[in-house]
Amino acid sequence: MTARAARGGGPVGVVDIGSNSIRLVVFDAAKRAPQPVFNEKILCGLGRGLQRTGELDPSGVELALENLQRFAGLAMAMGVEDLSFIATAAVRDAHNGLEFVRAAEQRIGRGIQILSGAEEARLSALGVAAGIPDADGLAGDLGGGSLELVRVTGARVGAHATLPLGPLRLRDVGGRDKVAALVDEQLAALEWLDQVRGRRLYAVGGAWRALARVHMAHAGYPLHVIHHYTLRRAVAEEFCELVSRLSRVSLERVSDVPRKRIETLPLAALVLARVLRAARPDELVFAATGLREGFVFNKLPPAERRRDPLIEACADIARTSARFAVDGQSLMGWIAPIFRRAAAASARLRLAACDLSDLAWREHPDYRAEIAFLRTLRIPFTGIDHPGRAFVALAIHARYEGRADAPVTRPALQLLGEEEVGQAQVLGLALRLAYTLSAGAPAVLDLVRLGMDRETVGLSTTAAMRPMIGEAVERRLDALARAMDRVPRIRIRRAGRR
Repeated sequence: MTARAARGGGPVGVVDIGSNSIRLVVFDAAKRAPQPVFNEKILCGLGRGLQRTGELDPSGVELALENLQRFAGLAMAMGVEDLSFIATAAVRDAHNGLEFVRAAEQRIGRGIQILSGAEEARLSALGVAAGIPDADGLAGDLGGGSLELVRVTGARVGAHATLPLGPLRLRDVGGRDKVAALVDEQLAALEWLDQVRGRRLYAVGGAWRALARVHMAHAGYPLHVIHHYTLRRAVAEEFCELVSRLSRVSLERVSDVPRKRIETLPLAALVLARVLRAARPDELVFAATGLREGFVFNKLPPAERRRDPLIEACADIARTSARFAVDGQSLMGWIAPIFRRAAAASARLRLAACDLSDLAWREHPDYRAEIAFLRTLRIPFTGIDHPGRAFVALAIHARYEGRADAPVTRPALQLLGEEEVGQAQVLGLALRLAYTLSAGAPAVLDLVRLGMDRETVGLSTTAAMRPMIGEAVERRLDALARAMDRVPRIRIRRAGRR
């Protein structure tokens, strides 16, 4: 267990009893960047027919009871002492919801918390904030039975609403026009939606994530990572309108549509299209973090919440995978002289790259660059958008002597401009120089300094340390200088001088 995991205690589990599915997620600890160590869902359809009958689906109840008992047993086997069961819209609204809860509690030997609509909305918004710390706009969480809409600014939650607009309920409303009219009517009552105009809509929920996957395939997008996948509103609205009109037969021909989502995907697309039309955000951002992550985030003290999830995750990875006690901050300080004019916003990406810079030391030398690139690009961390992922991955690729034009880097090159690609290359070469000079032992870097002026990039050290700058180091320095259109130099300073 890492130091931060120890600070957050042991593993923490959440069982989310939703209208369409129940899911067990076990995180390594309650901390700022918790890592899921187990994640399984069962599509039970508890809310199927709820709009018509007012009760939970009988077959869904039986399936849910069986699997809740299994989830409780799995969590116990994994040593999860902090295990919470939470139920949402279907259980909350059904006439027999309390009866189901009592039966489930008897089987699992634990209590189940039925979240109010307001609490469900708040936790969903916190989940968005946990994964996207600079969130500003509207968090929308579409479950099988309800839609939670919350005004969110960072971790501050504002106006919110819980609407009975989940796809399992909308199936019983009637045709497409009736559903659209109902959604519009519900949204029209939310006067505060005007606050979202020009900001962002953060889409949460399995059905909306399925839409993201379909759009990625449709657009030939180079990176299959749902979290922070971003579309302009006009593009998203047009696509959702298209999907909302597709027949079951048409959807079955689309390979990227999950088979179990075919029935509800057009309704999910229709709801999203109407929300986009009503709220008029500039962009739609898909979020992989929601209610369950918000539940864990809610457990954290304020100081822990304020930490950067990207940097926390990368530091955890460094502690568990690096050869030595990699100190990203020290590496960041050593390369800082050549990045004085870099944008302040890129500093956290450089720190993330420093933390990940010894990621692939165990890999075969011929494949280190490729493996390091792909792993960095696809690590399921949060707090970073897709261009940011591409930047860090390219830097790590260069750190392992990978060529910027290698075929494996194509997805990253499609997400970045020429200047950003060049900056990532410089960052990677600077890190490669640091590791060649120090062999991964940070203390060596205290005795040899990196510097830059208008014409040169160089190393300065004392005469006693000059033998540490051998031919391999000179080659790395030369590569860095060429990437920066400068001349390499090595300067010997007198002992005691800075």
